[in-house]
Amino acid sequence: MKKIDLGRRELIEVPEDLWKEIDVEGLYLHENLFTTLPDRFGDFQRLRVLDLGHCRLIEVPWSLGRLEKLEFLYLCDNKLGSLPASLKDLSGLIYLNFSDNPLNAFPDWIGHLKNLVELRAYNAGLVSLPESIGELSGLKELHLQGNKLMALPASIEGLVSLKKMNLEGNPLTALPDSIGKLEELKELNLRNNHLDFVPESIAGMCRLEFLDLRANHLTFLPDEVGQLQNLEKLDLRWNPLVSTEGWLKKLTERGCTVYL
Repeated sequence: MKKIDLGRRELIEVPEDLWKEIDVEGLYLHENLFTTLPDRFGDFQRLRVLDLGHCRLIEVPWSLGRLEKLEFLYLCDNKLGSLPASLKDLSGLIYLNFSDNPLNAFPDWIGHLKNLVELRAYNAGLVSLPESIGELSGLKELHLQGNKLMALPASIEGLVSLKKMNLEGNPLTALPDSIGKLEELKELNLRNNHLDFVPESIAGMCRLEFLDLRANHLTFLPDEVGQLQNLEKLDLRWNPLVSTEGWLKKLTERGCTVYL
């Protein structure tokens, strides 16, 4: 793969010589001083990896949606208030990271990215998730920590391939019953939320190995937690639990580590 690394150069503009390398497949422009980029970026038709992380971008060009071969797109730690809807045409994208941007609104076109495997959107000021997120049936990792999410859409059940979900540091007050449909999930981080109950449907997460519920408002857990046969670690510290009857004995007897 032909790569060009212009990262960490304190560049304000894209060097003119770059346009002579139209056949580049990996382009690394991270940690520069760009605020905008020319629309000509859509001409890099062979591009598979584009790293624009840790710059000062206030927008990305609409033409990025023309990069049909793009698989990895890094946009983290910029100043992006929105993402162009043209990105929905990146049908080959498997990794997308737009963390640490002041987005506030999650793009509702996200469901078009059918091949997405890993999505990182933490510390982005997000207040809600679109129903279309449930269309990402091939997604394996979802990282949404440090946002302002108060609820999850019922369509979350559509993430049937999901193995890891991080929701730490959101003001979630409840979880939808449909979350129990995530049968492939192995790691679920719900630390530092505002949960006061866990739905009984959690028993459906038959492959869950790690469940972090630290620092919530939980006074009890449903007995169904004891049915999580593959659970290796359950962390419940800093919750006002008043009862552990039912599930605690079942988990500890089969070797699950439980922190209270």
